[in-house]
Formats: sequence, structure tokens, C-alpha cells
Amino acid sequence: MKQYVIDELRIKDYEKIKAYLEMNFGSSQMGGIYWIPLDENIFTDVQAEHKQCQPFYFAVELEPDRMVCELLVRTQNRIRCDCINYATESQRNWLIRLVEDIFDQLEIIT
Repeated sequence: MKQYVIDELRIKDYEKIKAYLEMNFGSSQMGGIYWIPLDENIFTDVQAEHKQCQPFYFAVELEPDRMVCELLVRTQNRIRCDCINYATESQRNWLIRLVEDIFDQLEIIT
């Protein structure tokens, strides 16, 4: 699995990130897993065509010492589909910028 990982989090930073994710993306239904919706402006052509599969998400796992962002763009509506694929370069960069913006906003230095 391709991932973007930020490790060596401090416990106070973990608490800040957890509160932010819960406030902005909903509480974790599965032990520290959060679903960040992908901006529809950067859907691939296939993702844009698959209205029944939308919305698309990045899965983010938050642990006390690390944040792991899977680079697989998923839907919660299906397990397998042509629209489920690894992030394009623009989608990957969007996710990394989002995480960096969250860390900046929370004043977390990595």
C-alpha cells in the first residue's frame, strides 16, 4: 500500500489532530480511521463519470505517534470498481497540502 506517513508525533499533537479530524471529518467509526473527502475538482475522468460511487475519500489512520494517509482513492459505496485507484499526482499533492495546512493551523512542527 502506498502511504504518506508523518511519524514521531507528540501526544499533545495527537490530541490536537484527533480533535481537528473529528470536528471537520466526523468521528472515527473504526479505531482511529478517518475519511477525508477528495475535492471533486480533481477527480479523474472515470471518478467524475461514476456518480453512483461518489463521494471519494482518502483513508487516514491516526495513532498516538503517527498519522498514516493511504494514497488509494476509495469510495464507501463499493469495494471494487474502476474508479478506485491510487491517487494521481494532483490528488496526492492535494492531500499532502491539506495535511500540511492542518499541521500549520494547529501549530504542529514535524
